[in-house]
This record gives sequence, C-alpha cells and structure tokens, in this order.
Amino acid sequence: MQNGQLLAAIDLGSNSFRLEIGVLEHAHIRRVAYLKETVRQGNGLDAERQLSTEAMQRGWDCLARFSERLAGFGATQVRAVATQTLREAKNRDEFLVPAQKILGFPIEVISGREEARLIYLGVANLLPQSDEKRLVVDIGGRSTEMILGTGFKSQTFESYRVGSVKWSMKYFPEGQFTPVAFERAQVAAKAVLDEAQGLYPREAWEVAYGSSGTIGCVADVMSAAGWSQGQITREGLDWLKAKLIKVGNCDSLELEGIKEDRRSVIGGGLAVLFALFDLLKIDQMHAAQGALRQGVLYDMLEREDSTDLRSSMIDTLAQRFGVDAAQGDRVQRTAVQLFRAMHESLPSKLPYSLARLEKKLSWAANLLEIGTQISHSDFHKHGAYILDNSDLPGFSMAELHRLSQLILGHRGKLKKLDSDMRDAAFVQQLMALRLAAILCHARRDPDLRGFTLRQDIKNKNSFVILCKKTWVQQWPQSAHLLREECIAWQKSTWNLSFEENDS
Repeated sequence: MQNGQLLAAIDLGSNSFRLEIGVLEHAHIRRVAYLKETVRQGNGLDAERQLSTEAMQRGWDCLARFSERLAGFGATQVRAVATQTLREAKNRDEFLVPAQKILGFPIEVISGREEARLIYLGVANLLPQSDEKRLVVDIGGRSTEMILGTGFKSQTFESYRVGSVKWSMKYFPEGQFTPVAFERAQVAAKAVLDEAQGLYPREAWEVAYGSSGTIGCVADVMSAAGWSQGQITREGLDWLKAKLIKVGNCDSLELEGIKEDRRSVIGGGLAVLFALFDLLKIDQMHAAQGALRQGVLYDMLEREDSTDLRSSMIDTLAQRFGVDAAQGDRVQRTAVQLFRAMHESLPSKLPYSLARLEKKLSWAANLLEIGTQISHSDFHKHGAYILDNSDLPGFSMAELHRLSQLILGHRGKLKKLDSDMRDAAFVQQLMALRLAAILCHARRDPDLRGFTLRQDIKNKNSFVILCKKTWVQQWPQSAHLLREECIAWQKSTWNLSFEENDS
C-alpha cells in the first residue's frame, strides 16, 4: 500500500460498535476519524443464544451510519470483524446478511483466539519498541482475551467467555452494587479464568497492559481521582469497588471518568478485573492505547505483502497432517491455471476480487489431502471437518468454512453443496479444484498441451472442456474421468461438457 492510503476497521463488539479510520504514513497508521456507538448487542442474546430483533435493529441502524462515513472506500480499504456475541448467536446469519448489505462490505466473525491475536497486534503497534515480555488483557462485553508476547509477536493467546456485559447481566441484574454481588461475580469469574494461571504465570511476563472498554474506563476513573495516569493498581481497584458499593446503584453513579454507556456494565467488568489481578498476581496494569480495531488495520497491511499470516498457517497445517507437498503444489498450480482460463478475457493482472479468490483456491489445493491420515477413502470429509474445527490465526470462521467446503466438494457428488452452488465465485473455484484433482490423479504433472477449459459465451453457467483427439488417446484414463465429471455437473444448476477436436 502507498502512503496516504485511507484504511478503515470496524469492530462489532458485544457492547459497542467502533469505526476506526486511519491514513498510512511510512508503515504507521495515523488516526483520521473514530466513531463509537453503544449498541449493546450482548444484552440481546437470550438463554437459547438467539439474538433479539431489537438488538439486530440497533446494530443495523449503527452500521447504516458507519456506511455513510465510508462512502467512496474500496474493498481493499475496509475490514469489519464481529466478536463474541455473533460467535455465540445461533441466528447470526439473520443479522449478518442484512448487515453486510447495509454496510456495503463483508463482515467476518472471528474466533476468540484470532480476536486475541489482533488485539495484541493493535496494542503492540501503539507502544514504544521494546523487548519486554508483555501480558495484554482485554475485557470485552462477553469475552476476555489474554495474550503473552514480545515486540510485535504474540506467543500465547486465548479467549474466555466472561465479560462486562455478560457478568453485569448475571450478577448485577438490577444494577445493584453489593459486597455479596461482587463476591459471587469474582468467584464465578475465577472459575472460568482458572486455567489462565498455567498459561500466563507471573514469571512469563514483565509488564501487564490492559486494552479497550472496561480497563480504559477504570484507568480513567482512577486518574481523575488522583491515582497515577494510565495505571491500575490493586489499591485503586479496592477504592473503586468501595465507591460503587457506597453508591449502591448504577443509576446513581456519578464518578468522573465513567461515561454514560459504562455505568450499567462497570460492575461486571470490575469483578472480572479483580479476578484477573488475583489469579495472575498482577500488581499494576498499564492502560494501552491500541485495541482490536488498530490490530485489524495493521493486519490489513500485512495481508497486502508477502507476510500474510494466513499463508504460513496453511503451510503449518499441511505439515502437521503430513500432506504430500509435491502433490499439493501440482494440484495448486493446475487449479490456478484452470481458474485463470475461466477468466481469460481479463487483463494479465487479476482484479483484486479475483486475486483474492485465486489465493484461497491455492490454499484449498494445498490442503486437499489433510484428511488422509484419518481415512483414504473419505479423506475429503475428514479434511473438511478439520478445517471447520481448526482455529487458525489470521482466518475468520467464514474463511475456514469456505475452505472446508472446497475440500469437501472436490470429489464425489455435488448435491451436498447445494447451499453454496448459487455462489458463482465458489463454483468456479470448485470446478477448477475438481478438474485439477482429476488431471493430477496419477501424482505427476499433467500434460495440458491440447487441453483447454472455456466458459460458454452464451451461458455463463456453462463451461466446456476442449481436448485434442491426440490428447485423449495419450491420456485415456484422464479423459474417462473428465467425462464422468461432466455427468456429475449435469445434476447441478451448472453445466460442464467435454468435446474432442482434431485441431
């Protein structure tokens, strides 16, 4: 990316939606605008994990306002991520489909560990360069993320289902601050966070940083009351809890530093923070400026160059499951060649959207055989399961599912993919992958001289394989498998035909 490029990150959190717009200046991102709205989607999630219509509407209304601010931004300039509430919601697609149309950009639901990785990236990029060992904590509305790292690299990252909104609703339902409520909330938080003691022992880090809402609010209150600027101590937490108990109710709470949107969730957030101080033996925590949204912005920069974390994660997963690298490489090269043949009328440099599809097709091709260690006959099913249940840094949950569906559908009947067959881009990726797997079935580089794949000019849902008779005679097994493949496509809404010619 060039200097002066505008970038935007949207964080669809459980308590607030945030829009961060920055401009790239010599590998750093300077803030241009920041918008925040208290949406409280986490409050709209019931015991059955159904998001209420009212909570959805609040989100849609907010995104409509964000969309107006993003007018003129291109696809490469905006990335929107959703966190714990939409991770949990069983009906999240009811919200996401309209939400993406309203916003005008895709919305990625990211895993808890991916959220943690991005939080650390945001915090680290807004801190001075240092070799210190860092513990970074982010108490969100319905989840808490913890990360160990040094410099810009995170080593250990986890997400726990405990947060300010969730704990306030459960242990301070009427907004009443009592010693008993705080005691119960802290004990319950410790029960959820207990395993963190083994992952984040006191000797593993030197400095603790806190990111985002709850911790920023607590730091602001303590600073306004005369405590050290930007620092949280155990003594300060005791003081703040005593203040809340004395006031008795969030509606009566008037402390400098607590904004209106934080009053109803400060009790739950403070209880979680107490639990973390106790479990991890934290004496002092520094309020960090960076957060998830800044991490998303810096991750966008990495995706545009050769340091895209997702590619290295694909390589790592392939190695872990003992994938034949040579076969993966030849299927990948063949699939990409066929995919490009489908778009031969386009310029030599693919548009951004197609280049992105090609990259994901390459990842699927390289992971085609990850299920073979479990089963040779049904390896595509097991490979899909692995992808759907993997937690790969850099990937959204939807991206991993898309890869799983490509792997599942690269062989066998197409009927199992009916829900995806309406997506033309997915179908083109899938067809290229299936044909590549056939052409590479002998585990050697295929001879594509005399083999052509074209899109039917009159019908965009039809593709034609053109083969010279000499090619068919030389590779009869491949020709047979290709004819069988054409029969398989006849049972879908797409068509693939096989033709021989003399020229």
